[in-house]
Amino acid sequence: MEMKRLLLQMLPRYAVGRMLIYSRLMRVEKPIGTLLLLWPTLWALWIASEGVPDLIILAAFLMGTFLMRSAGCVVNDFADRDIDGAVERTKSRPFARGLVTKSEALLLLLILCMLAALCLLPLNSLTWLMSLPALFLAITYPFTKRFFPLPQFYLGLAFSFGIPMAFAAVKETVPSVAWLLFTANVLWTLAYDTIYAMADKEDDLKIGIKTSAITFGQHDIAAVMLCHFWFTVLMVILGIQIKATWPYWLAVPLVVYWQWQQYQTIKTRDRQACFRTFLENNRIGLAWFIAIGLHYCWWFLCGLFRQLGWTF
Repeated sequence: MEMKRLLLQMLPRYAVGRMLIYSRLMRVEKPIGTLLLLWPTLWALWIASEGVPDLIILAAFLMGTFLMRSAGCVVNDFADRDIDGAVERTKSRPFARGLVTKSEALLLLLILCMLAALCLLPLNSLTWLMSLPALFLAITYPFTKRFFPLPQFYLGLAFSFGIPMAFAAVKETVPSVAWLLFTANVLWTLAYDTIYAMADKEDDLKIGIKTSAITFGQHDIAAVMLCHFWFTVLMVILGIQIKATWPYWLAVPLVVYWQWQQYQTIKTRDRQACFRTFLENNRIGLAWFIAIGLHYCWWFLCGLFRQLGWTF
């Protein structure tokens, strides 16, 4: 009886301990990846719905984004389980420390994917269809680092598929403006994830994996800034296509200024500075979301004023 009582006392502690490890495997404590995946999805939802997204669709994409980013982290650590210990930034991850088994990770991955699939239930069949390449890209990305010279570009494709899915969910079609936004986001992802790869460049060279920072070599900074440049150009073209009002255009000089700051920082090639610069891309995503949201707010106000017979 005493042994049974002790086991019952230990079980909750064990369960909590495992949940904490699984949450670290999912990077719950590091939301930057979720946010970088979420911003372009929200851009697309607001544009597709002209500023008034359906709450059920919005909730489905919010939860689906969190779950799929978590699933991507699990499969990434599974793929890198034998090399994370050799990288300074990743040596404390659960797999690198032997805190989780392969079967546990695969079961967690399956659960996360099933929960993400449930988020698709209130959405239309085209969105379900679009989720298949999105899932394939998310699951296969971590393995591209073994053979593909630009895995950050592949990640850009994975991180951008929420855009056509959002348009499909709202409009039941994927118009050209969605693919314009998709291309812009691929370039932005390639830019910030190359900066991320610059922070790990020395370790990645030692263990022999592929990254865009290694592939671009001494031209890595030029490649980052070129991607930032064309990302901003495409966002300007997007603004023209959606007939953006003045709040949208305020984001352009602000984003360009932040991109210039990134150049000033990453040209030192300091590891910690590059990592901080990667994190700062979150504010670029937020700035564009606010700009898109304010554009539609102003658009609605102008329509209301016209109905009231006010001119200005």
